[in-house]
Amino acid sequence: MSSGARKMDAMEAILTRRSIRRYTSNKVPRELTTELLRAAMSAPSASNEQPWHFVVIDDRTILDEIPKFHPYSDMLTEAPMAILVCVELIPEREGFVVQDGSAATQNLLLAAHAKGLGAVWLGIYPWEERIEGMRKLTNLPNHIVPLTLIALGYPAEQIPREDRYQPQRVHSNKW
Repeated sequence: MSSGARKMDAMEAILTRRSIRRYTSNKVPRELTTELLRAAMSAPSASNEQPWHFVVIDDRTILDEIPKFHPYSDMLTEAPMAILVCVELIPEREGFVVQDGSAATQNLLLAAHAKGLGAVWLGIYPWEERIEGMRKLTNLPNHIVPLTLIALGYPAEQIPREDRYQPQRVHSNKW
């Protein structure tokens, strides 16, 4: 989205965001990456602990290694960058760090879409092979857990909006 393009409101961003797996070769400017990370860090977190850490990956050799241990990450061979969302293990609230990191991931995805970027969420946690692969590639300390990896770039594909609302999945007061 160019600087002259119209702004996307929150509902439009939520309802039109799609998983994008094809990217142009255009690099994502550092300032835009910072905006995405600012959005991610604005996510809610239990007790406002904010246990997240982010590893911005734009080194082609690192991106090309990931599909060797993550079976659904082939798009990284053309994505100009990815952001690894990690969480810090906090013993007394370990059960909430996954939710906190997931909220940060969703904020990042929505911000990327609103800014004209394409992105796709790649699950890392709880698959041990993926966790260890990312840990080794990015030199993560033991108390930091890689949770999700977001492939990012300017989209080379457009996926139409899909209405996913299912009224049969909505229950009032009781099942």
